[in-house]
Amino acid sequence: MPDEREPIEDAQPQDAARSPLGRARRLGGPAVQQRTAAPVPRRSGPLRAAAPDAVAPGTAPPAAAPEAAAPDDVTAPGAPGSRAGRNLPAAIGVGVGLGAVILVSLFAYRPSFAVIVGLAVLYGCWEMTRALRSAQVHVSLLPVVVGAAATLVAAWERGPSGLVLAVLLTFVAVLAWRIGDGAEHYARDVAASAFTIAYLPMLAGFAVLLAHPHDGAARVLAFVATVVCSDTGGYATGVLFGKHPLAPIVSKGKTWEGFAGSVVACAAAGVLFCTLTFHEAWWKGLLFGLAIVVTATLGDLGESMIKRDLQIKDMGALLPGHGGLMDRLDSLLPCAAVAYLLLSAFAPV
Repeated sequence: MPDEREPIEDAQPQDAARSPLGRARRLGGPAVQQRTAAPVPRRSGPLRAAAPDAVAPGTAPPAAAPEAAAPDDVTAPGAPGSRAGRNLPAAIGVGVGLGAVILVSLFAYRPSFAVIVGLAVLYGCWEMTRALRSAQVHVSLLPVVVGAAATLVAAWERGPSGLVLAVLLTFVAVLAWRIGDGAEHYARDVAASAFTIAYLPMLAGFAVLLAHPHDGAARVLAFVATVVCSDTGGYATGVLFGKHPLAPIVSKGKTWEGFAGSVVACAAAGVLFCTLTFHEAWWKGLLFGLAIVVTATLGDLGESMIKRDLQIKDMGALLPGHGGLMDRLDSLLPCAAVAYLLLSAFAPV
């Protein structure tokens, strides 16, 4: 079957030559003008499975991508996966592997955890830049990634004040860098770059701050394990009992039953960590768990809204069963800030 982008006469020269359209092509008649005059809107098609590169002005638009399921939709019949739309064995394998990397970095050499966070943030910046480019929004990638690395180093070396200062300097660098591309869409592109800085390196800096104290390994484990409890508890109860959509406009897979499972799992994890690890009152752990589950859910829904606005299914395909790296960081990033603030108040160093 010929490619849809090839001219008809290349695939079937004789039929095209005998057709009125073929004669109009040879003569440059109105049929060709009518075919090429109508503009093709960028986002009139279905959700794209991946974010394509930007189309240069004056060039022909690419052929429409095949229809892809919306974020969090159920997988097609026969596809490897589950009721919740995941390739479950692959998702479990990736999750166990990532957990092992975090554990090794925390207990073997704690500063290596900051290095792993930095690598994840740099790759996440690239994924976010690529996704926004599909909407003709351009992030100033070089100052963003340089500023991201500097932000995490400053957070480790100088604490919260170093984190804030590095973020502000990165904003200034983006403002200056974008001037070189002219005034057109300046505000839009700078805003996208600022959003990327705030979403990735700034929030990830709080995970670095969590790891820095002498009991940093326990703090990071409490934060990560509680977020994992939110994901797994919501997934299990949602698959088994989910009937009432939590936010159908944003995500078809989220249900109130799944959210209830997340609440129970996070509350239990928070109480256990707070009482057994930090030796604090149980109610502090309960508040910690409830704050994490709300933040994780909002972070997940927020990234789903970004993907729906950009009309992409996943941010990437790096992690089998999960999608892109940003599809795993969506709940971890905002929860890192909440975990740092609450643990600093409930279990000060």
